[in-house]
Amino acid sequence: MTSVFNDGVPRAHNTQGDEELRDRQALRRVAGLSTELEDVSEVEYRQVRLERVLLVGVWTSGTLVQAERSLKELALLAQTAGSQVVEGVMQRRDAPDPSTYVGSGKAQELRQLVVATGADTVICDGELSPGQLRSLEDVVKVKVVDRTWLILDIFAQHARSREGKAQVSLAQMQYLLPRLRGWGESLSRQAGGRAGGATGGVGTRGPGETKIETDRRRIRSQMSKIRAQLTRMEGTRTTQRQARRRSGIPTVALAGYTNAGKSSLLNALTGSGVLVDDSLFATLDPTVRRTRTPQGREFTLSDTVGFVRHLPHELVEAFRSTLEEVRDADVIVHVVDGSDEAPREQILAVREVLTEIGASHVPEIIAVNKADIANPETVADVLRSEPHAVVVSAHTGSGISQLLAAIETDLPGHLVDVDVVLPFNRGDLISRMYKAGEVMSIDHDEFGSHA
Repeated sequence: MTSVFNDGVPRAHNTQGDEELRDRQALRRVAGLSTELEDVSEVEYRQVRLERVLLVGVWTSGTLVQAERSLKELALLAQTAGSQVVEGVMQRRDAPDPSTYVGSGKAQELRQLVVATGADTVICDGELSPGQLRSLEDVVKVKVVDRTWLILDIFAQHARSREGKAQVSLAQMQYLLPRLRGWGESLSRQAGGRAGGATGGVGTRGPGETKIETDRRRIRSQMSKIRAQLTRMEGTRTTQRQARRRSGIPTVALAGYTNAGKSSLLNALTGSGVLVDDSLFATLDPTVRRTRTPQGREFTLSDTVGFVRHLPHELVEAFRSTLEEVRDADVIVHVVDGSDEAPREQILAVREVLTEIGASHVPEIIAVNKADIANPETVADVLRSEPHAVVVSAHTGSGISQLLAAIETDLPGHLVDVDVVLPFNRGDLISRMYKAGEVMSIDHDEFGSHA
């Protein structure tokens, strides 16, 4: 007895192992992901019909619980982007299929699910290559989006400042450039040959430039302009940071997983009225406020963009100047959502990004937030693994004074003005001076280096 597998090759399947393999690689529905409206009367209250999306994940490593948690997070991202999740499926594979992400047979099953659910978009829980995107779209016959583009889309919706919009635009172009669809109709749109016209003149005849080449050249030109703009903005931000350092006021940066409650904690610590929204990536533009410790020590507190598992590299690069607020801080308050199912996984994901931006050396305080709704056992587990942690609730205010006390302990000592002359042969002291203090100016005369 034979059957045709996904690759079209007939094989004998008279062993139990074949059945187990098929069962292992089957598309499995993940319960609890659908956000379809229960009451159709709600539709009239919505100005725009939500895009109906089908989520697809490939489970290659870790446990089934971790794989399902990743797909549930993808559902939250899709909702944040304004989509309506109609179904979520997952496949167990050793590695994503290099052609269609899920394999040709499962891609056909996805097409059937698309038809059955009325989905108009498929979102894959991973970053797809240009070839995978094209091949899967050709099979499912609807738009295919990967996790990276979904996150970029959310950032584009939430960016408010001129710098934030420029950073997101640059990240989108970096992602889009290798994924321009140049095959098919684009290749027929040429500026040369007969398309140039008989009276086109010198330089208009011949094979010409394809539409895809024109698009790429235009995108590269726009990227260069945006990089120049961001360089000028980065200069302004660097000047502001240097001014704060010269004032002798230490800096504290709030970092953490998206929707961990960083903005709420900023408001609780400083009494500010920063936007607080129960959605992913509500804060993109950094906010800096001044406040004091219980002993009267003044410091600045900055709220930064939230992190997420598999944060797109394009975003890290584009937001590098903004993330330098974290890298150059004296202390990092790492905010953790204590009510999450797996806060320790969030901690690891955030620390991965902190390492990528060069901030792993900065002293870190773990602030386990949302203690009022967190599972005590989960919080206790975090405290066992993170000795330098404080349990807080930005909503009720509990633990805020303890967090301020921890910040005060970790802040660097007060800066004192010192006027010294160092011999030329003591370069080690000059190096130590740059590391341990703030060098206002340095001059060299016959006696040595005057700082």
